[in-house]
This record gives sequence, C-alpha cells and structure tokens, in this order.
Amino acid sequence: MKIRTQRAAVTAMGRAAGLAASLTVLAVCAGDAVARAFPFGPRRRGVNDLANQFVPYHAHLWDLLHGRGDGGLLLNWSSGWGTGFLPDLGTYLTSPFAPLVALFPRQDIEYAVYAVTVLKMAVAAAAMAGVLLRTRPGGWWAAGLLGASYGLCGWAVAEATYNPMWLDGLIAFPLLCLVGEWVREGRRPLLGPLVVAVCWVANFYTAYMATLAAALVLLVRLAETDSFRVRVVGRAVVTTGLGVGLAAPVLVPVLLGSRHAYPGVTREFVPADWPDFLARLLPVTYSYSTPATFVFTAVPLLVGSLLLRRDVVRRERWLWVGLVATVAVSMQWAPTHLAWHVFATPNGSPYRQTFVLTGVLVLAAWTGLSRGLPDRRALLGGAGVMVPIAAAALFSPLVNGWALLLLGAGCAAVVGALLLPRRGRYALVAAVLLSGALVGQAAATTAYADRKRLAHLDDYPAYGAEHERRAAALAEADGWPVYRTDSGLPRVAGNDPLLLGGQGGAYYSSHTPAVLTRTVAALGGGWTSRGRNLLSLDNPVTDALFGVGARWRDGDVVRAQTVLPLVTVRTEGAGPPVYGPSPFRNQELLLGTRVYELPGSGVCPVGSEVFLWAPDFTGTARLGERAVDLLGGQPKRRAAMVSLGIQRTAGERPALTGRGPRGEVGCLDRSRLATAVTALRATAPTSIRVTDSGIRAELPPGTRGTVVVAAPRIAGWHCDGRPAESYGGLVAVRTDGGASVSCAFRPPGLRAGLSVGAASLILLALSALPAFGTVGGGRSAGGARRSGASGQERLPPAYARCPDAR
Repeated sequence: MKIRTQRAAVTAMGRAAGLAASLTVLAVCAGDAVARAFPFGPRRRGVNDLANQFVPYHAHLWDLLHGRGDGGLLLNWSSGWGTGFLPDLGTYLTSPFAPLVALFPRQDIEYAVYAVTVLKMAVAAAAMAGVLLRTRPGGWWAAGLLGASYGLCGWAVAEATYNPMWLDGLIAFPLLCLVGEWVREGRRPLLGPLVVAVCWVANFYTAYMATLAAALVLLVRLAETDSFRVRVVGRAVVTTGLGVGLAAPVLVPVLLGSRHAYPGVTREFVPADWPDFLARLLPVTYSYSTPATFVFTAVPLLVGSLLLRRDVVRRERWLWVGLVATVAVSMQWAPTHLAWHVFATPNGSPYRQTFVLTGVLVLAAWTGLSRGLPDRRALLGGAGVMVPIAAAALFSPLVNGWALLLLGAGCAAVVGALLLPRRGRYALVAAVLLSGALVGQAAATTAYADRKRLAHLDDYPAYGAEHERRAAALAEADGWPVYRTDSGLPRVAGNDPLLLGGQGGAYYSSHTPAVLTRTVAALGGGWTSRGRNLLSLDNPVTDALFGVGARWRDGDVVRAQTVLPLVTVRTEGAGPPVYGPSPFRNQELLLGTRVYELPGSGVCPVGSEVFLWAPDFTGTARLGERAVDLLGGQPKRRAAMVSLGIQRTAGERPALTGRGPRGEVGCLDRSRLATAVTALRATAPTSIRVTDSGIRAELPPGTRGTVVVAAPRIAGWHCDGRPAESYGGLVAVRTDGGASVSCAFRPPGLRAGLSVGAASLILLALSALPAFGTVGGGRSAGGARRSGASGQERLPPAYARCPDAR
C-alpha cells in the first residue's frame, strides 16, 4: 500500500511538472510568434546584454567544447588582448544548461541560446509544480497551472529573457525550497548541500536571492507546523554553508574578479511609485525601472481569498499573506532592497529580485488551493483584493486598454472556472478555462515586452549570412599565435572576438579588469558602458605593439605591414613607461620610439597619416573625402582614436561637425614605425609557445632587459615563479641572461576556492556518514519524523483543533 501511494505521488508530480513545462513553452513561443520576434519573425530579439554578452559567450563556450577556442577555462586569449576567463565562466556559463548549445551548429548559436532560454523557463515551472506537491498534497493539474504561472511570470518573460543567466535563479528558488523541506524533516543530508552547490554555481547572483527567499519560506513552514527548533535552523545553516563552500572554486574567483574590475556606475535606489508597482502585477505592462511582478490573475486572486478560507488554519493564512506583504515591501525599502542585491545597487534594471515575490505568491496561492477550490465567500474576498489593486494601478501611466481587458477576461475565466461544479466534464471545462486564460495572458505579456524592449534598449541584428562571411574571412586570415587577428570595425556587438573569431582587443564583461580599461584608455582606446565595454582600437602603433597582423576593416580583411611578436625584449636602462595625458606620447613610450608629430595647428605634413583623438566628441570628423563618426562623452562613452587618412594637401585641417571638445591631432610617420618594429624584432625571442593558460619564450643567448608579453598585466599572472611585473600595463619580467621565460596565469582566488571546496566536501562526507545507517520508515538522522509519500507530515496541534482544516 505504501509503495502504491508513493508511486501515485510520483506520477502526480510528473504530470504536474509536464503540464507546467508544456504550458510555459506554449505561451512563450506563442507570444514571440505574435510579436514576430526572432526566431518566429523579423523583429530583433538581441538587445543589450543578450547580444553583447550572452550570445558571444555561448559562442565561445561552443568553440571550447569543440576544441576550437583560443585559451581555456582559466585564460581567454580571444578578447581584451588576453583576459582571465574563469570569472566570466562563473558569471555567464556555469549553468548546467549552457553546454547544450554545443548540440547546435555554430552558425545557429542564437537559436541555441533561445532554445536554452525557453528550456530554463520550462524547467523552473516544472520544478515549482513538483515542489508544490512535495509540500502539500493536492490536485496535479492545479499544481501544474501554478507552476506554469511561476515560470511565466513577468520577470521571466520581460527581464530575464534577455539575461538568460538569471533564469537559473528562477529554477533555484523552488529547488532551494525543496532543500528546506528536507532540512525541516531531517532528510537528504548529502543531497541537500549538493543541490545548493549546483544552484550557486549556476548563477550565484540570483541564487543568493533565491536562498534568502527560501530561508523565509522555511521559517514560515516551521511556524505553521509548530515545529520551530534551533536544531532545524542550525541544520539549514550548515546545509547552506556546505553547499556554498562546495561552489567556492567558482565563487571566490568570481568575487575577486569583481573586485579587480573597472568600477561601474553607482546609483542611488529610488523606489517605484506604488501605482506603478501594482500596475506591473497586471498583464501587458512594461517598464525598465519597475518590478515585472505579473503573474497569472488566478494567483493574486487565490492569495486574496486565502484570508477568508475557513478550511485553512488561521495561523497558516496570516503567515503566508504576511510573507507576501513582507517581500513586496522589502523591495521598496532601500536597506532591504540592497540586502536582496548583495548590498550593491544594480547597474541597470533595479528590481532583479522580483522573481522571489512571484514565487512566494504562488506558494501562498497553493496553501489554499491544495485544500480544494475556494467557496463563494472566499472568492468574493479574493475579488475584493483584486479590485483595489486594479483601481490603484489606474493611476499609473503603464496601464493600457489591453492590460485592463486581459485582466477582466482573466478574472472572469478564473471565477467562472472556480464556480463550476467540481466533477466530471465540468472539471475538464474548468481546467481548459484556466489553462487558456494563463496562456493567453502570458503570451500577450511576452509579445508586448518583445515590442516595447526595442523602443527602450539597444538592439542588434541576429547572427546571419553577413556574420558568417566575416567570420570565415577572419578564420582564413588567422595566424595565431604568430600574430593576432582582430574582428575590427564596424562592430557587431560588445564581444565580437568571441562571436566572430580572432584575438582582438574588444571585450565586454562585468569583470573587465581595471588595468585593462586604463591601459586601453591611455593608448587612445574607446569604450561604452562606462569603461566595461572596450572597443576595438584600429591603430598601426597599437596593432604593432599587440601583434595584430590582420584585422577586419570596412568590409574586408586587411593585413599589417609592421607587426611585433607576442613577446618582445626592452633593453636594460629602459624603465617602464609612465603614461601621461596624450595617447600619442603614451604609444611612443610603450614602443620606445618617437613616431608621431603633434602639430599644435592641427596640420600634418603631407604623406603622414592623420589621427584624431577626441574622446568626448560626438559627431563627424572629415579630412578630404574621408569621414569618420565618433561617439564620445565620458564617463558613459569614450570615443577611440581614429584615422582620418593620409594628408594629401598641404595646410588642410580636419573638419569636425558635432558637439564636444575637438581633441588632439597626431601625424604618424609610417617609416619611423617600421624602423622601430624592425629594431624590436631583432632582439625578439627565437621561439614562442602559447598554452591555454600561459606563454613560454626561448630567448637569444645573453639576453638582458625586460621581457614584455603583449597581454594586459591583470592580477593572476606569474612569470618564472614570481608575480609578473608591469610594463606600461603589460605583463613583464626581468631577465639577466636567462635562456627562456615562462609566464602562467592563475585566476586570483582559485587556490583558496579549491581549498574551501575540498574542505566542504570532506565535511559533507563526514556529516553524511551517519545517514547511511538510517533505515527507512523510522526517524531520520535529524530526529524528525519522515513524511509519507504524499509529503504530508503529522498534523500539529493547531490542525487538530480545526475540524475542517483538511
């Protein structure tokens, strides 16, 4: 009998999870199709970080998994002239779903990312449906509908859809609530920390939020079952601590990568107006700076009806409604808002914790629905909650006619379904009504967000034939590690080297090293995103210094005539350069030779190449027939140094049309540059070998001086067993007649993270040993009574006093 009950419970969970996942996929794809958005139409899907970061990083992961990437898990040779990769991996690519992109063709990388995104939403919905039945027995179709409501929340379809890494937090919340159930019951001492570890490795940022929310849910569960014990809380702390410790090999390098990153923007939190906050609870609303709290209309209606349900214990009702209110208010109060975001105001969309509110709403709705459908009195109470919400939302400019129409239709469908007789064909009609209303509201919200995003955010073309042509040309010209190939200009997105190929200087990450940004700026480079999105610098001097032998320019690959190897030697007596305000002089300091003339009049000698450095200018610069657009304005944007072509006519000056300071003109003498490169090549290493995490150079006999590697001296570089030196922001090491130099990169925090992870694994193994001696059916290692297959524990005294509590 017990086995049969367990099988029935597992079957119910499977059906609920399947229903939730199916409805989620149907609604998301239907919404994208209605909006005619990629991949169902011409409207672009690639906005902001989706195009700038997530698609290129997944393309680089594809290359690594297929053995085609430059670098490995520790070092990325493809972008930023060589940067650490483990922090980026831990931030963008450690989701268990990320490797699935390798199953798609490389040219279909955007289709792969879209498929993974929809799959994550479906898994989140399925996980929530299963957890609902695990916490309380009830109808599987009801759990499936609520699970889909969670997977289709406004935060998922409007915000996280272009930040796919956040969707791992959407999955983490129900999984961590499940871990909370195990902790409460004293079960799964080994599996619990492993689940926590997977959630934190997948995306530590949203996993942190999900952990806070799951802790609140655990406290409510302990209070409602009258089983609060210090031992249980301690067990929860230990389980979480062990799980986070197991994730430390990824988390610690990510944390230190953030500390070494170029500082982002600091914003003061400004709470959303309450009418706007409540308006986002409705379908078909959109705003970048307010929380996307939309969840299927049935959910807030059921939460509102919970207070009037006589078949639910009073304490339970007030605990769950109180939790919903607490989480909602905590999003609007600055101290708790910061607590949700690891005490750092988000740079961008400010309400990234919104998914925990929708999750708590769904759990509260299930608290009543698991007992059965609400009666008319309770339904009237739920409607009484929805009316003031809708009335307050009317004061928000975010509300439109479609939002009100879908809200009304959803309320009618939900109330009608809940009032139908509860057996036979009527139950089927009710299920169809609720499913249709859910899919309709979610699909419409998805479509609306698809269209509104394009009006608020930067968008980029989908990877297509032109990208393929460019990638093929770059691959044909590739000569790594003899020389670098730069993906060049015009750029496609923020991480073109990862998407298109080559080993260029462009790079965009939350972990863009400060030393890289400052070195690029000193040499005349440009940026967007306040210094974290570095642009390709098309300049003959920097190309020579960083070994760029080929680059994309104006529709084709061009090859450099003067290029240095990746490792060069500066003779003794030449100290490290100290950069000043002029990028022309800074380039010369790094090169070791004067190659520019800086005419105060702005007129270059005939035959020299004219370069303009105007970092704060926005407009067009023209010399003769050549015109170049610049986009500057620090701190948000910085225009890169640009070439205006060869000076053909004596006395002709660059003409600038636009706004901002006119900048400085430099006149490059190509013959001097060629001479300088020839001199440096004469003392270059006899051979250079590049590995996935370092570089080794064999030196000519008797070499003395400073060996310089054409890579930014970011934290983690070691040469010949000691921390690398810096030569103008590049990796360097002194040599006194040595035969070779070997430099290796180890991300800061990797060794400490591995030590913490190993210690956590040992502690987990030791703590789990007593559990292997526990025989099923009795008390667990924690002393708590095991739940039955249905997940229902022994009723506490509060239930015994309520005759209709079940």
